[in-house]
Amino acid sequence: MNETIITIDDLHYRYRGEKEYALQGISLKVPKGEFLVVMGPSEAGKSTLAACLNGLIPHFHKGRFKGCVEVLGRSTHDHTVAQMAEYVGMVFQDFEAQLFSTSVELEVAFAPENFAVEREEIGRRITENLAYVGLEAFRNRPPSTLSGGQKQKLAIASVLAMRPQILVMDEPTTDLDPISKLGIFEITNQLRKRDDITLIVIEHETEEALSADRVMLIKDGKILQIGDTRDILKQVDILEDLGVMPLGIPRFFKLMGQTELPLTPAEGLAAFRQQGWQISETKYEQLVAEESAANERFNKPLIQCRNLEHTYPNGVKALQGVDLDIFEGEMVAIAGQNGSGKTTLAKHFNGLLMPTQGEVIVRGAPTKDQGIFKLGQKVGYVFQNPDHQIFSEVVFDEVAFSPRLHNFSEDEVEQRVAEALAAVGLTGFEKEDPFSLTKSGRQRVAVAAVLAARPDVLILDEPTTGLDYAEQRSMMNMVRELNKNGSTIIFVTHHMWVVAEYAQRIFVVKDGKLLLQGATREVFAHEKELEEAFLRPPHFVQFSNQLGKTLLTPEEMIPCIDGVAN
Repeated sequence: MNETIITIDDLHYRYRGEKEYALQGISLKVPKGEFLVVMGPSEAGKSTLAACLNGLIPHFHKGRFKGCVEVLGRSTHDHTVAQMAEYVGMVFQDFEAQLFSTSVELEVAFAPENFAVEREEIGRRITENLAYVGLEAFRNRPPSTLSGGQKQKLAIASVLAMRPQILVMDEPTTDLDPISKLGIFEITNQLRKRDDITLIVIEHETEEALSADRVMLIKDGKILQIGDTRDILKQVDILEDLGVMPLGIPRFFKLMGQTELPLTPAEGLAAFRQQGWQISETKYEQLVAEESAANERFNKPLIQCRNLEHTYPNGVKALQGVDLDIFEGEMVAIAGQNGSGKTTLAKHFNGLLMPTQGEVIVRGAPTKDQGIFKLGQKVGYVFQNPDHQIFSEVVFDEVAFSPRLHNFSEDEVEQRVAEALAAVGLTGFEKEDPFSLTKSGRQRVAVAAVLAARPDVLILDEPTTGLDYAEQRSMMNMVRELNKNGSTIIFVTHHMWVVAEYAQRIFVVKDGKLLLQGATREVFAHEKELEEAFLRPPHFVQFSNQLGKTLLTPEEMIPCIDGVAN
């Protein structure tokens, strides 16, 4: 057994001005060299716990601190953040806030310089750590010119240059596309093979937790469970109840009544074959035929792009030759890696951006002939960060803004606000301050504010980013209800399970071009092409593809298996 490197004993912490404790009675021992993943819903206390490991709590974030946190035998209560930084490296959730130098190599050099490391040694550390994260070719680039995934890798390299014995990463892949996420987790997998570093990662992507030694589940500031990764990830019901997404493959086998639950696509394939199960060709064809028939009812073009191109004033060509049709009543996804042009494309649909070449037609008329005010009545846009959209002091005024702007009577305004708040599940919140709500609540206020204008189309840019699994599902179920009630929905995302479960069609954008488009099932069958766009289907879809049929959810597969009643 390795020596214990972190000891936490009966830790309680309450932020200044708060009534509730963010951490309640946490006791934990972490052995040297372990890879521990911490999972739990929003507001569980995960980031608070991370901040206790390097002394940010109690030295920087003031509050009521009880108990003991010892790292390498040093009490964080008795040592400053600067003293602990030599031993504990932190990569924050908002990693961009960590980057401030004018070049990549200066960013990596910053911390060793502050610890008075010799110049020659700093040079070695720059070269070593940029190579480690795959950024050697970028050493002279300003960090601002890097992609999201590259910035995250730079933040990791900068922390590793301090040679910490413990590396803590707080949701390091939150805003990254699937392949960039893989890149970060490849780095963590390399790190876990080293015996000189202990790794603690706060993560909500269950698929990415598979390579950890242990998983700790936390809720309301308390540890619910801690144990071997495989044992924890097989507890499908517990994860779901906690608001952590269970893996699709063990969930499928549990629904099939199995007690031995495989976790990965390869394990699932072997277990499926061992059971002697087969997917019925007839049942699968019937499923596909029913889906095609359902999609055929969408035949009235609402948004059309014809040879759409967009070049920004700085000369960056963000869209090239895009041709697509979105039909009335559909629910479609636009997917692609960070910086692929997804949001640029979506902003053309309501006139936030105008084509440099080609045209966008909404309800039969080019957007350039309609103008943003007129288009805003037809096409509503909810931004990725609701805080960039909300400005009123109470929820009612926020949702009433658009109807009032269009000079509706106060009776009409009240009716529209009531209708919009009911649609997003916020009836009764009219007098609340929107900024007192959770991120999910603020997102719903932003959706309601757009719905009050009664647009034909609702565009949601990354509607699930920053939400835990339960909030993501709640948000997307609400959006699907809006679709069932007649709204055409377009959502921009790189969360592929959201696409699998909610989109009827998908447009895959890469380098400003449309790489793939079609029914979600058809597109997810093209794993190689998706990988080119830095995307990959969820584990469950990869598993079904290996069985020769593309099935999007366990619920969809089960009736297609021979001998299973519909």
